[in-house]
Amino acid sequence: MFDQLKHFVFVSPYWLLLLIPALFLLFLRRGRGAEAALTFSTLNVLVSLGQKMRQGPGSFALPFAFVSLVLAIIALARPVNRLEFQNRTASGIDIMIAFDLSLSMEIDDFKTPDGMPVQRLDAAKEVVTSFVSNRPDDRIGLVVFSGQPYHISPITLDHNWLLAGLQRVKLNHRNGYGDGTIREQGTAIGSAISAASSRLNARDAKSKIVVLITDGANNSGKISPIDAAKYAADLNIKIYAVAIGTKDGRVSSNIQRFPRQEFDLPTLQEVSRLTGGEHYWAQTNAELKDTFQTIDKLEKTERKTYTVTEDHELFLWFAYPALFFALLSLLLIALSPPPTA
Repeated sequence: MFDQLKHFVFVSPYWLLLLIPALFLLFLRRGRGAEAALTFSTLNVLVSLGQKMRQGPGSFALPFAFVSLVLAIIALARPVNRLEFQNRTASGIDIMIAFDLSLSMEIDDFKTPDGMPVQRLDAAKEVVTSFVSNRPDDRIGLVVFSGQPYHISPITLDHNWLLAGLQRVKLNHRNGYGDGTIREQGTAIGSAISAASSRLNARDAKSKIVVLITDGANNSGKISPIDAAKYAADLNIKIYAVAIGTKDGRVSSNIQRFPRQEFDLPTLQEVSRLTGGEHYWAQTNAELKDTFQTIDKLEKTERKTYTVTEDHELFLWFAYPALFFALLSLLLIALSPPPTA
C-alpha cells in the first residue's frame, strides 16, 4: 500500500487551497448566529415554531454537500499515479581487461593498510573491482591468462556477473593440476592481448581499450606481445599496460628458473606506445589504485540518462463521487425541505 502511495501526486496542487475556505464555511454553518428578538401579537404563531425539526434523511443533505465539495476540489488538483522510468545509454567505450593468472601472482609483496601482506592476485582483484564498479555505463569484458588466455566474461553491461566471474578465478597448483582456472603454466601476454583485441574488434564502439594487468614477462603462446600490439593498433585499440610487483618480490626458483626475467618493462612500454596507450608500474597498493584512477580519468565516460514520466489520471475517481454526493444532497433537500411557518 505504501509503495502505491509514494507514486500518488497532484499535478495542480494549488487547487487544494480551496479546502481552507471550505472548512471555514463548514464551521460557520455550525455556529448559532445572532440572537433574534420579535414581538408577537398572539402566541398561536409560536405553536408551529415550537415543532421539532425533522430528523429524517434531510439531515444528511449538508454533510453530503460538503463531501461533494471536498471531492470536487481534490479532482481539480488532478491526482495522478506517476511512474518514472530511467533509460541509461552506454558511453560507447568498450573495455577488455586482460588479467594475469600466472603462478607469480601468488607472491604476497603487497600490503593492506594495517601492514598485512597481500597476494598480488588479491590486490589486483580489489582495484579491478573498484574500476569496473566506477564505470557503470561502459561495456566491459574479462579474459584471464597464464600459459594461454581464457575468457571469463564477454563485453557486457552486466558488471555484477563479470565481477562474480572475477572473484571465482583461482591460481593453479605448481604441478599444473588442481582447481585453478587455467592449467597451462606460463605467461602468454601476446596471446592475451590478441584474444582481448579480437573480442573488441567484433564490437561497434567509438573507443576500444585493453587494460593489461601482469607481473611477468612473456614466455608462452604463439604470438609475441609486440606483434599482438601491432595487431591491436591496426584495429584502433589502445592498450594500458599495468605491471605489478615490487623489486624485492621476486619469483622463487621453483616457479621460474631465472627470477630476474620476472619483469619485462621495456616490452610493456613498447606495447602501450604502439597503440597510443600508457604503461604503469605499481609496486604498492596505493600506486595500483592510483594507476586505475588515472586510467579511469583518461578514458572519460559520457553518461546519458533519460527519464520518462508516465501519469495515470485519477481525477475521475474523485469527480464521479463528487457528482454523486452533490445529486444525492439535492435529492434529499427536495424530498425533505426545511420546515415552514
